[in-house]
Order: sequence, then structure tokens, then C-alpha cells
Amino acid sequence: MRIRPLELRDRGAWAAMRAALWPEADPDELAHETLQHFAGARSADEVFVAEDVTGRLLGFLELSLRPHAEGCLSSPVPYIEAWYVAAEARGAGTGQALMEAAENWARLRGFSEIASDAMLENEASHAAHRAIGFEEVERIVCFRKSLAV
Repeated sequence: MRIRPLELRDRGAWAAMRAALWPEADPDELAHETLQHFAGARSADEVFVAEDVTGRLLGFLELSLRPHAEGCLSSPVPYIEAWYVAAEARGAGTGQALMEAAENWARLRGFSEIASDAMLENEASHAAHRAIGFEEVERIVCFRKSLAV
């Protein structure tokens, strides 16, 4: 397995993995985000992919800089926006290798911490984060209210 930055040739596999990670997302919006990324309007500062010896992608990690992250003491903060490993590659160190690439990216740029999140019900993600050294700092429920115009 090899970890490397995302390349244009990965576009289709990356889009498919993003759709698997966010099955409730609008497919047209995900496709638009993919096109925008390669057109230079990136939503992530870096995207790493894991590939097997045949070049097949096994997972990806999207990393951005946020001005704030819960529980963090510095600003900006490298933030894991997306972390996905294909079902057949889980438990083999792929997720950890992707996270190590993100941590190295952050260290090389002088950052001292990194942050991430997971949905409250995603216990598998919670366990994966804890297994590689993340500590839970907060649980929140987000609210929305439409305003009459």
C-alpha cells in the first residue's frame, strides 16, 4: 500500500469513495465538488489517497485548515474533513496510514495539533479515532431554524 497526494487520474475513484462516505449527499453536488477541486477551487488544502500495488484506491483523507476547532488551543487548525477506507481494506492499517500522512503534512507546516469529527452515532469512527491517538473533546447537537422573509 502507498499513500500519496490525489492526482487527476484518481478523479473517478475519489468521486465514488466520496459518494460511499456520504450516501445521503446530492450526487450532482458531489460531482460538482470533484470538478471544482481539479479546476483549482479546492475545498480541501490536501487530499491523500491510499492505493494498493495495482494502483486501485483503497481510501482517502481530505484535510483543510480551519480557523477554529473544538478543544484545540491553536489557530488555524489542520482539520480532517473526510476520512474513508473501503470496506475490504478496513482493519489493515490503511486508515492509520492516511492519518499519518495528514499528521506529517501538518507537522511539516509547523502545526502542533490536528482535529477531526464524527457523527454522534458513528461508533466505528469514534473507535478508529481513539485507536490512533485522538481524544474526544466535545459532543454537540447542531440546530437550524428557517427564518421567514
